[in-house]
Amino acid sequence: MTDLTKLTMAEARDGLAKKTFTALELTDAFLGAIEKANPALNAYVLPTPDHARVQAKDSDKRIASGKARPLEGLPIGNKDLFCTRGIRTTACSKILGEFSPTYESTVGQNLWDAGAVMLGKLNNDEFAMGSSNETSAFGNVVSPWRRKGKDGKLATDKLVPGGSSGGSSAAVAASLCLAATATDTGGSIRQPAALTGTVGIKPTYGRCSRWGIVAFASSLDQAGPIAKTVRDSAIMLKAMASHDPKDTTSVDAPVPDYEAVLGKGVKGLRVGIPREYRVEGMSPEIQKLWDEGIAWLKSAGATIHDISLPHTKYALPAYYIVAPAECSSNLARYDGMRYGIRVNGGNLIDTYENTRAEGFGKEVRRRILIGTYVLSAGYYDAYYLKAQKVRTLIKRDFDEAWNKVDVVLTPTTPSPAFAFGEKTGDPLAMYLEDIFTVTVNMAGLPGMSVPGGLSSEGTPLGLQLIGKPFDEETLFRTAQVIEDAAGRLPVPEAWWMKG
Repeated sequence: MTDLTKLTMAEARDGLAKKTFTALELTDAFLGAIEKANPALNAYVLPTPDHARVQAKDSDKRIASGKARPLEGLPIGNKDLFCTRGIRTTACSKILGEFSPTYESTVGQNLWDAGAVMLGKLNNDEFAMGSSNETSAFGNVVSPWRRKGKDGKLATDKLVPGGSSGGSSAAVAASLCLAATATDTGGSIRQPAALTGTVGIKPTYGRCSRWGIVAFASSLDQAGPIAKTVRDSAIMLKAMASHDPKDTTSVDAPVPDYEAVLGKGVKGLRVGIPREYRVEGMSPEIQKLWDEGIAWLKSAGATIHDISLPHTKYALPAYYIVAPAECSSNLARYDGMRYGIRVNGGNLIDTYENTRAEGFGKEVRRRILIGTYVLSAGYYDAYYLKAQKVRTLIKRDFDEAWNKVDVVLTPTTPSPAFAFGEKTGDPLAMYLEDIFTVTVNMAGLPGMSVPGGLSSEGTPLGLQLIGKPFDEETLFRTAQVIEDAAGRLPVPEAWWMKG
């Protein structure tokens, strides 16, 4: 019998509709793969097999009665930032302890209402703060990809899966789910997708509800999917997106059928190539891939236009003022009084300090301190207010670019996946991983990463597409052209199954 875990979401959907296999058989195949692979990859912090089987059995009943919903019986992973009713949700931080929400995130509810099956909660950087999934209280997520030597053999050093949605990207790449939920504050969907050869889209700010998602930086956070293919990501986003009165930033606009635009091509589409993204220190392999992407779109009928986004160079420093400022405010609620862990002290202030010192990891503490500093009296105007003005200028750059082009093509990351410890000792080097992605969040635009090829060491490289607000449809049809030209990447060699 075919290995059901190797199917795409679209293929699994078709198989269930044809009754080639049942939802329970499909779910059991993934649960078996998780049991074997998770000790090595650490992608799941909490598999939920009993919950998944109950959902799968319900899906089989619906399929048998002819009442199947759009995602009926399709097993997915859920990032541990999404609150799940009655199931532990920690944002991969010690401070939340065994917190079990009494409510479901809107995005999660949309998926379960569409018939999806939840296999478990996925690992992520603590409170989504990180670019390598090395800050999780549950330990590092290991990428299923490894570098290859000149002899073609896999190297022994383990690579990061990107972050903060490293559990999501690793689980999809290793076929431990059909697709996964993820969140993106400065690149946390697109960067891990690029490093693991998966497809990730951060939709326009406001397209998906933030209600029930543990907050990092409220004006930047946005939910989206990571999946195996462009089509699968279109299927997922259609189900995840909705207007939500509980989220005041949620936009009341119809959600298009993203799958319907695939295959429409890019003839006549104007593709912008921003000169400011040709940064010093970018890997020659990334530059080559970018040139190939340009050629693929040109040969498919798109026109290529050089554009300027002059304030790009200020995006990263401005982001690392705005995001920590919002994080310091959002994380003020974690004080040991209402939920999560409590470390008692001699008085109330001691209890607050002890709880937060014990509960937060090093990177989270660093960002809280930065954020508190830039919001403090005497520094608010000098740093935070100035960063917000830069943010406005970045958005204005894109607004002007949309008069000339329909979509922008850039690399997703400045380099391929790196090994554990290579950049954690230098926070600035780690923050530079977001250099091509943060502008999208600062401007509230949709952005998407598509696999474009492999590095000389056999690891994935990604191309990023940036679109106009609420024009995810153009991203999907452009991404489909790139996926068709590049071809699907090979499945990583399953070293984790060999011990």
